[in-house]
Amino acid sequence: MPYFNTIYADDRLPNRAKLVYIYLHDRMDSEKKTWPGINRIGSDLSLSRSTVKRAIRDLEKTGYVRKEAAYRESNLSRTSNRYYLLK
Repeated sequence: MPYFNTIYADDRLPNRAKLVYIYLHDRMDSEKKTWPGINRIGSDLSLSRSTVKRAIRDLEKTGYVRKEAAYRESNLSRTSNRYYLLK
């Protein structure tokens, strides 16, 4: 059974969220963490920033992803969020 069958069958998720989840899954490290920026995700998937943000909210709401704000150590400015895949 393919790994993504669970997400494919989840009727709570719109297609945008499924696509973004698969993208994040492909880029996660051994700790199930990934950190691409919203612009990078949108560019790679040909989606708008707002569509990517909605997809991430969908994934958070359904328990597939936990988002965490990240900051640069040098000047504490914001950088790409960290996404932890939970399923």
